[in-house]
Amino acid sequence: MSSTAVPEVVLQGDGAAPSSASGSAPAKDPLVSIPKSPIVILMIGMAGSGKSTWMHRLVARLQSEKKRIYTINLDPAVRKVAYPINIDIRDTVNYKEVMKHFGLGPNGGIMTSLNLFATKFDQVLELLDKRAPELDYILIDTPGQIEVFNWSASGQIICDALAVSFTTIVCYVVDTARCAKPVTFMSNMLYACSILYKTKLPFVVAFNKVDVMPHGFLQEWMQDFEKLGEALSRETSYVASLSRSMSLAMEEFYINLRSVGVSAVTGAGCADFEKAVADAAEEFHTSYVPFLLEQRRDMEEKRQRAIDEQIKSFEKGLNKAKRNRDARDDDDMDDLEDDVRNFNISERSELD
Repeated sequence: MSSTAVPEVVLQGDGAAPSSASGSAPAKDPLVSIPKSPIVILMIGMAGSGKSTWMHRLVARLQSEKKRIYTINLDPAVRKVAYPINIDIRDTVNYKEVMKHFGLGPNGGIMTSLNLFATKFDQVLELLDKRAPELDYILIDTPGQIEVFNWSASGQIICDALAVSFTTIVCYVVDTARCAKPVTFMSNMLYACSILYKTKLPFVVAFNKVDVMPHGFLQEWMQDFEKLGEALSRETSYVASLSRSMSLAMEEFYINLRSVGVSAVTGAGCADFEKAVADAAEEFHTSYVPFLLEQRRDMEEKRQRAIDEQIKSFEKGLNKAKRNRDARDDDDMDDLEDDVRNFNISERSELD
């Protein structure tokens, strides 16, 4: 069964096994049969957290263990990537052209590029479905603009599309050294909390850069809100006061949150991270698949609605850009419109 067929089956009924289009014997429920392998790891983290470096370290580690890896880059603005890429958004969407023709800044260009890519994400699923039987892990790198997964529709489209086809978990990468201040730590954890409840996927927090600063104090703050309160009491800002008031409520969030200390530079913590991933993958099948079975119709309708909204938003922006364009830019604008409406996502023939 191809990944593109999943949404059609998902739309049929909420409890009973879906029937085939021909009215013959009932088809096997794709949600119940989501394979335990490959495991999709979605890398999310703020700019500068070491997300792409950690991705590189993980690729090297898993390959040394003879694991079969498939990589996807979703950052349209990244210049160089140290690891080999199988699917690259940069091969499909020209980030600088999107900025130029829509009159956007860097962040807006990244968000718009990813939104456009997400409208054709079914093509990614088709490619993944062909490779899945021969893979152990699918690693997906994302932009540092984590608002993609907080409120942008593209993040939800991508997460939902992956989760109904593969065992999918989120890895949230945190810069340990920058969390030395309790206010910054709380800010990072609020982002993590927001992404967790937005995606509803099993979650692993990777405290990166433990070679620079050990992460033990962060785990103490997570396990004992009084220690975090003591650290916050030494801060005098309004944000610190707000963080103190939230610390007790956040303790409930920390109880079941997996966290490990890692170093993308030295490779420290890789074994702990792999164990956390294995536990999260098991949680996916015990907790998330039953949730999908209950929410299947609603999730697919929301996903399709989000895709339609992204297309309408693009057309609105394109029409506005056309009204403001110079006559000499007509050909460039028409080329961009054709590229975005008709683009096809493909694998790289040779890994860079």
